[in-house]
Amino acid sequence: MPRILKQDARKMFGNVPDEYVFRCCDGRILTNMLELGVALGSMSDEIFAFHVNQGKNDFTNWVRDIIRDDGLAGDLLKATSRKQAANRVAERLAILKKALG
Repeated sequence: MPRILKQDARKMFGNVPDEYVFRCCDGRILTNMLELGVALGSMSDEIFAFHVNQGKNDFTNWVRDIIRDDGLAGDLLKATSRKQAANRVAERLAILKKALG
């Protein structure tokens, strides 16, 4: 995976504009990648399945289109469970923290 620049890591780590927050079907509102990781770690498998199924992958789309992290979006697309998705986000957050120094 290519090295992440500090300014790109800062953008990926930051809050998205209010109009682009992620609205979970359980009422949670996610404003950044850290909140996504927490949500994936604590949501039920049913909530996850509502957002990720054969017809759609809401988390992949949000990460790709709004957070603009194609690497994580690709990883989330391959994740077959909520736990896998949570682990991918946690791994990515660790990489971003390292890039920020």
